[in-house]
Amino acid sequence: MEFTADQLKIMDSIIARYPRSRSAVMPLLHYVQAIDGYITPRGIETISKKLDIATAEVTAVSSFYTQYRTEPAGEYHVGVCVNTLCAVMGGDAIYDSLTDHLGIENHETTKDGKVSIERIECNAACDYAPVVMVNWEFYDNQTPQSVKDLVDAARAGNPPAPTRGPKKLRTWKQNSEVLAGLSDGLANEGVSAGGPSLLGLKIAKGEK
Repeated sequence: MEFTADQLKIMDSIIARYPRSRSAVMPLLHYVQAIDGYITPRGIETISKKLDIATAEVTAVSSFYTQYRTEPAGEYHVGVCVNTLCAVMGGDAIYDSLTDHLGIENHETTKDGKVSIERIECNAACDYAPVVMVNWEFYDNQTPQSVKDLVDAARAGNPPAPTRGPKKLRTWKQNSEVLAGLSDGLANEGVSAGGPSLLGLKIAKGEK
């Protein structure tokens, strides 16, 4: 099945942002995920043709970065940080509890297609450990119970708002559109960097 004319037009608009067309490979991969839910063979083939590069080059990029999935993600993709700080603060316990609760393991998706799970080596938010990301939105200072409550609410269609970012959690496909550079109109919603994140900057500036 081919992409629609409108979808191909959006791909062309993404490519047009860059002086060199091959620079569009990553946002195009995100856009494929926004449509198909993961990196599909038709997506790789279409990107290859549009950028005039080998399918092997597109595949190399999609297989190198962990943000791209080779199998369908759940509507809510949960990334549990298990790097050193998050792990000792409870990340390992969160991951173990969540896999037991959902009955799935790393890179697997629940049978209803609602939730997938991934062990993340670092969510770049150590000041709020242990951190969980859902569709790349932050949920700070989590516990095994709070994460179980989070995924249960998401499966029921009422996910809680991220700790930072938009006031409403968007789906995997919707957030993939944003990563492709398409506006969702929510850039100014919610809080951004919190006190712990800004402390180092204030110290560097000599502020109290």
